[in-house]
Amino acid sequence: MLTWLCVAFGVAVGSALLPVVSVELFLITVMTGESETIPWLLMGAVVAAGQVVGKLPYYLAARGSIHLPRFLHERLHRHRQERPPTPRRERWRRRTKRMRGWLEALRERCHRHPHWMASTYGVSSVVGLPPYMATVVLAGFVNMRPSLFVGAGLAGRFVRFSLLAASPAVAAGWLGIPL
Repeated sequence: MLTWLCVAFGVAVGSALLPVVSVELFLITVMTGESETIPWLLMGAVVAAGQVVGKLPYYLAARGSIHLPRFLHERLHRHRQERPPTPRRERWRRRTKRMRGWLEALRERCHRHPHWMASTYGVSSVVGLPPYMATVVLAGFVNMRPSLFVGAGLAGRFVRFSLLAASPAVAAGWLGIPL
């Protein structure tokens, strides 16, 4: 049981960092075979903790708390200073001007009404709409309190993954199929 919990935590962190792995599919697969030995609440808690831990770097980067290492930072700035802006870069800057203005207006609204971002983030952590990854970055972008970020994320992800962990046993009970 402890091995599966450690593997589940690792998969949850990995899927949060690189969203090419589906932790939901992994969770349902594991619980289909191991539902007798692993409590679904414990599995939901472990996967929720792994997801929040894995999303912390995105949140901290959006807040500006994580910076590039100094050697990369200097090389990037030196490279930018040597080259004049290209026409392509100028076109891109003009095209994204509206989006940058929209993001700044959104940031200002979230600062005026902090409960909107907290509720959006909480709903997203349970339902997945709007995408959880986007709300994680947005929460960092608008400087949501870290305690609120972790608390709401853990609560919402716990509900989501506990329901998913229980679903194979519930479905098997309804259909009368032994697991």
